[in-house]
Amino acid sequence: MPHGDSLAKHKPKIAVALILTFASGLVDIVGYTGVFHLFTAHVTGTTVHFGESLALRRWTDMLAALSILAAFFVGSVAGRAIIESGGRRRFRNIASVTLTIEAVMIAFVAAGHSAWGKAVAMAPGGAHTYLYLAVLSAAMGMQTATLTGVGPLTVHTTFVTGMVNKLAQLVSRISFRGYDFARGLRDTPEKRKAQSAESKQAIFIFCIWVFYMLGAAGGTASYMRWGFAALLVAIAGLVIGVATDLVTPLSVEEEKEQSER
Repeated sequence: MPHGDSLAKHKPKIAVALILTFASGLVDIVGYTGVFHLFTAHVTGTTVHFGESLALRRWTDMLAALSILAAFFVGSVAGRAIIESGGRRRFRNIASVTLTIEAVMIAFVAAGHSAWGKAVAMAPGGAHTYLYLAVLSAAMGMQTATLTGVGPLTVHTTFVTGMVNKLAQLVSRISFRGYDFARGLRDTPEKRKAQSAESKQAIFIFCIWVFYMLGAAGGTASYMRWGFAALLVAIAGLVIGVATDLVTPLSVEEEKEQSER
């Protein structure tokens, strides 16, 4: 792993990544609590639920899971297409476009609360239920495509399984290297630099997990108080992301990755 690209060079992107992670944790739990008890960003778990429903012939549950899976995929593809178009046209603030689209989709669900309210949770088989699921999941797919890396790290702001796995890898390397340093082995300036860089990366990835958990906690509390209007908190986070992108473009590396293929 390259260590020259310090995380310190990407402070605005780090801040936005944490805010987006909080927002996705909130959206995920609001979608789970208010619509069908399915996560709209946790595709692995939804795939398992889809397989279970298929085997047990629970067609309504299967359709709900399929709505999430298909919408997440479409949202991610659309996000990538927008990012690639921005790269080809040298449009450096492309994250503003994708995050704005995501905010509009989430706002659509939040606005629907006043019309449908708790009927969504009470009558999960209605057509609007699948629409809610699809829109929220597509929004999460769009966000996943918008920000995929910070410096040397691959980053996911809508799910944390990969982040926890990466954290475990970093902690293992840091621990073994620290053990060598304690014994006076392999202690070079390059190794010290790598240890410092990976320690900072581990802290950042741990914060990703923490912010996702805090988003879920905040989403639970706010949903109990405001219902789907709690999604406005996530929208506020996206507004911060858009404002940051207009000053410091966030998806430059994502554009470069797409346009140079």
